[in-house]
Amino acid sequence: MPELSRSTVALTKEVQVTDERGRVNLISIPAERPLTVYLDKRELVTLMTMGGNPEALVLGYLRNQRLLRQITDIASVQVDWEVSAAAVVTHTGVTDIEERTSKRVVTTGCGQGTVFGGLMDEVDQIVLPDSARIRQSSLYKIIDTIRTQQSVYKKAGSVHGCALFSNQGELLYFVEDVGRHNAVDAIAGKMWLDRVDGGDKIFYSTGRLTSEMVIKGAQMGIPILLSRSGTTEMGHQVASQIGMSLFSRCSGRHFLLLTHPQRLEFEPELFAESTPASVSV
Repeated sequence: MPELSRSTVALTKEVQVTDERGRVNLISIPAERPLTVYLDKRELVTLMTMGGNPEALVLGYLRNQRLLRQITDIASVQVDWEVSAAAVVTHTGVTDIEERTSKRVVTTGCGQGTVFGGLMDEVDQIVLPDSARIRQSSLYKIIDTIRTQQSVYKKAGSVHGCALFSNQGELLYFVEDVGRHNAVDAIAGKMWLDRVDGGDKIFYSTGRLTSEMVIKGAQMGIPILLSRSGTTEMGHQVASQIGMSLFSRCSGRHFLLLTHPQRLEFEPELFAESTPASVSV
């Protein structure tokens, strides 16, 4: 496993504000700072991040960009906030790095995400498990867990959150960042480090499910994605193609299942229990 730094940095900052009545107060806002990633001393990309999980973010970015196939290829990831840089050292280098990073696609991710190469490269080769299912009660458990999760968003707003759950609705990872693409990359990095398989997991995002999010979820091997927001046409198209279930507008007991409905196990009794019994007179 790679050697990792354990860098820490403040996630919020207090600033002075004046409201509509002229009252002065202090509020918290989320941090946003650049992190320039160097891969074997070659400058690769600068990510704008809150900075809560920088090592995992870098690992997940490399994984989801398909620049490295195995975490064992990486010798170390060292983050130094004094120079706003992350140095990644591999054991044997990355072949064809110039060619593989020459083409960039600007995505719809908050904070202007980018991916290297064609968005659809290798997607057709991804096989998601046919057997993956989620019970309706587990879906509601996930929604409720996110609702009650302590977060930077509740304190300062202006961030996105992503989470990984078991298919029983147990929270495994929760990450927030200024862009949803950063948050999903950080979870990918954590999964890589902990050797967690995605085939029986559920992924949740507060942001919309774009093609970028769907493709990254597929690369992590996750067959079911949830969002409290919506999806895009291309996100829907890719999910339909690869066998992934997308749930959008997840709030309270409401959701919209857009693709592959066979993965949801409905539980009508959940609503029967909350319906008042009829009264005879």
